[in-house]
Amino acid sequence: MSLTTIVTFGILALLAIVPPLAKFAGYAFYLDLATRLVCLAIAAVSLNLILGYGGLVSFGHAAYIGIGAYAVGIPAHHAFDDSFPVIASQNGLFHILLAVGVSALFALITGALCLRTRGVYFIMITMAFSQMVFFLFVSMETYGGDDGLTIYNRSELPLVSLDNALTLYFACYAILVASVYLVHRITNSRFGLALQGAKGNEARMKALGFNTYAYRLTAYVISGAMCGLAGALIGNFTTFISPEMIDWTRSGELMFMVILGGAGTLAGPVIGAVLFIGLEEILSGWTIYWHLPFGILLILTVLFFRGGIMGMVASWEARRRG
Repeated sequence: MSLTTIVTFGILALLAIVPPLAKFAGYAFYLDLATRLVCLAIAAVSLNLILGYGGLVSFGHAAYIGIGAYAVGIPAHHAFDDSFPVIASQNGLFHILLAVGVSALFALITGALCLRTRGVYFIMITMAFSQMVFFLFVSMETYGGDDGLTIYNRSELPLVSLDNALTLYFACYAILVASVYLVHRITNSRFGLALQGAKGNEARMKALGFNTYAYRLTAYVISGAMCGLAGALIGNFTTFISPEMIDWTRSGELMFMVILGGAGTLAGPVIGAVLFIGLEEILSGWTIYWHLPFGILLILTVLFFRGGIMGMVASWEARRRG
């Protein structure tokens, strides 16, 4: 078993053991922190599929978090509205299907346009679409507008009560493990290898007869759907949603997680999320200007550790074997 595989299983095992132990030890705050971490890790894993394996630098993935969160918040807002179907306002499966479906549709429509561009143009157009979603929700005064919307009733799932903090955490953790496994299967399939080939040399892949545009669009839709699911979980966790979670800075944070942990690696986004949330908590306790050391850390990572944490692990293992 390779060292990178051991690190992958190790970080997932720690996330399964440490937060519940903290809860039982009386430190409930750390369970809440871990729940937020796991939700953001799912979003980072989804971004890594197109960024790390597909070479698509999307600066608009926060839009899918917002779509997923509002797919929970808007129906829940109508829980006491007699004209609104009860099954739609309270059913968690409906909320999840709505979050995933709308996110996938939005990714399909916008991706079909975005993928006709390259480089900095792709970055800017994805951010532009994300800001369009941001201003859409700002303008929806019925659902709080810029002030946000409180979710009074969490999604109701069969045999699962999301009102219990520990149950909510393990539900999010299970989806994280499933997301990591899904990305593993995708990237090791013929589809995933073609996607990675397009990242390395698109012209050669086209010469071999591969429709690189279709491969990238499919990956973009899968990534958007996964990120929408993460947004639905975040909505249930915070019980408060606002357009602020769709701001372009949130997309930057997801990108930071992927780069810090290691783009194009299985556990990189999860490790990046752990480091991001951990450093944010520590540095914000020291100074209100914690974004400055964060930025310096990102610069140092890009300059000296281009493969991120998992890249360092892989390099060390290669040197040891050599």
